[in-house]
Amino acid sequence: MPEEEQNSNPATLAPGLYLVGTPIGNLEDITLRALRVLRSASLIACEDTRQTQKLLNHFGIQTPVISCHEHNEGQRIPELIAALLRGERIAVVSDAGMPGISDPGMRLAEAAIREGIRVYPVPGPNAALSALVASGLNTECFLFCGFLPAKAGARRSELERLAAGTAEGTTLIFYEAPHRILETLGDMKAIWGPGCRVVIARELTKMHEEFLRGPIEEVAATLKGRERIRGEMTLLIEARPPQKKSEQSSISDRIAALQNSENLDEKAALKRIARERGLSRSEVYRELQRERGRS
Repeated sequence: MPEEEQNSNPATLAPGLYLVGTPIGNLEDITLRALRVLRSASLIACEDTRQTQKLLNHFGIQTPVISCHEHNEGQRIPELIAALLRGERIAVVSDAGMPGISDPGMRLAEAAIREGIRVYPVPGPNAALSALVASGLNTECFLFCGFLPAKAGARRSELERLAAGTAEGTTLIFYEAPHRILETLGDMKAIWGPGCRVVIARELTKMHEEFLRGPIEEVAATLKGRERIRGEMTLLIEARPPQKKSEQSSISDRIAALQNSENLDEKAALKRIARERGLSRSEVYRELQRERGRS
């Protein structure tokens, strides 16, 4: 790192782009260097100015802020690059964690590098790595996959692609929304089997921080038993060979299980099974008829 960037005098903070990690929950996780850079920068580009202003107010930082998020990056990046080329010192923050990791920041960093502008990482909290080191799963070989697609078919296809192309023992790390977590666990169970180990890290660094560890089936059952599933979630799974089709339960048995556990009627159960197995509902129905014909 250049000597001038280490100086505590704001006037000597080196020109360039600073990617600053901010707390994901506990404000005590801010680093001394991050505070110095945020105080000394000419401008702070942030995902949500209201969210960042709360952080700045807490630490008495008065640096001007400007929004830079997924919806305005296209128009904002040229403005910021022009300022950087004039020798400005611009800090980038997301609402929480490291900019560029499932948050805005990556495109701005790419544009700055293309223009020969210095880019300085200012390390800080990150939900994926925090969950990984406390998961009990393999930390030597892992793959961060960000958010899975929201639509069931696309999500199932992406998980199947990962299952086919990931070395056994690799820890896969995802961010997932509370209202989709049970469906995602159901997809993972269909692909990797009910005994595959998963970890859910919920509300990391916050007052209600929680880790759920165990086979997919057990973790899913724990969540199903709750009146409400809430909180920011990081989901980790231990990759292993995908479950063979022959190891899957029959359509009839799966319908019975869904009727018992979730009180679904046959039509709703068929729809769920189709989503779990990446098939159309008509294909699942035909297989059900074949099963009944063999019995």
